[in-house]
Amino acid sequence: MAQIYIMVSRHSAFYSPLISAITGGFLQHEGLEPTYAVAENFQSVPDGIRAGSIHVGQSAVSVSWGPMERGESSPMVHFAQINERDGFFIAARQPDPEFTWDKMIGKKVLADHGEQPLAMFQYAVHKMGVDVGRLDLVNAGNVEAMDKAFRAGEGDYVHQQGPAPQQLEKDGVGHVVASVGEAIGSVAFSSLCASRAWLATDMARAFMRAYRQSRRYVNETPAAEIARAEADFFKDIDHDVLTKTIEFYQGLGCWAPEVRITRDAYETALDVFLHNGIITQRYPYETVVAPLPDDA
Repeated sequence: MAQIYIMVSRHSAFYSPLISAITGGFLQHEGLEPTYAVAENFQSVPDGIRAGSIHVGQSAVSVSWGPMERGESSPMVHFAQINERDGFFIAARQPDPEFTWDKMIGKKVLADHGEQPLAMFQYAVHKMGVDVGRLDLVNAGNVEAMDKAFRAGEGDYVHQQGPAPQQLEKDGVGHVVASVGEAIGSVAFSSLCASRAWLATDMARAFMRAYRQSRRYVNETPAAEIARAEADFFKDIDHDVLTKTIEFYQGLGCWAPEVRITRDAYETALDVFLHNGIITQRYPYETVVAPLPDDA
C-alpha cells in the first residue's frame, strides 16, 4: 500500500467524514495506508504542505486569505468540503430550553479565540441581533485550558466544538443551549486542502474516491455505528456522548452529500471575515478553491 500522510488543524468528531475515510476502511480499499496527525506548534497544515511532508490537510478556506492579505501566495488550495456548517456550541451552567442570544449580554463567555471560531461566533451573535461588545468574552487559553476553566467554575457560558460540550453535559457541568451552525447556516467552515501538484496525481484521485464513499457513509450510517468505529480516535469521550454529537452534526447538515466547496458557502465565509475586519477584500473563489481531482 502507498502511505498517505494526513494532518488536521483540530481533532474533533466534527471532522468525521475525514476520520471515517480511515476507520471505515475506504482509503485502505483504494490502496492507501493513512497516517493521521494533529498539527502542533512546530508545524501547521500549510507548513506541512509547503514542505511536502503531508499530502492532505484539514483546514479552512479562510486560512488562505491571511497570506493573500500580506501579498503572499498560499502553498495550498482547497478542493473539497468537510463541513458546510459551523460545528461549535454554546453551553450554559443550567438547562435553558428558552435560551435567546441576548441572555449572554453582560455575562462571562469563555469563547474559543482561534481566528475562525471567534469570527464565526461574533458573526452569529451579530446575526442574532446582539451587540457582541455587550458580552464579556474571556480568552481562557486553548481548548483544553478553556474546558478545564469552565469545569473549575469560571464563566457563565462556554463556546466549544463537539463533543466537548456534550461531554460537559454528560458530566453534569454544563448544558448545550445553542448551535452557532444553526445561527449562521451554510458556510465554508472546514475543507480538505493540498498542493495543486498533488491534486494531479493518481493518489489524489484514489483519495477522492475514498472520500466520496466516506461522505455517503457518514450521512447514511447510524451515528452509534460511526461512533463505535471511531472509538480509538476518541478514547476519552463517552460512547453515548460521541454518538449524540455525530447525530447532531448529521441533522445539522454539516456533511451534505455535495463534496465540492460551493460558491455560496465560500461567499458567506467571506462575509464573516469582512464583518470582523480580518480581511479587506473579497478574494475570488478560483484563487482559493481548486477543481476536484479529474476522474474522482
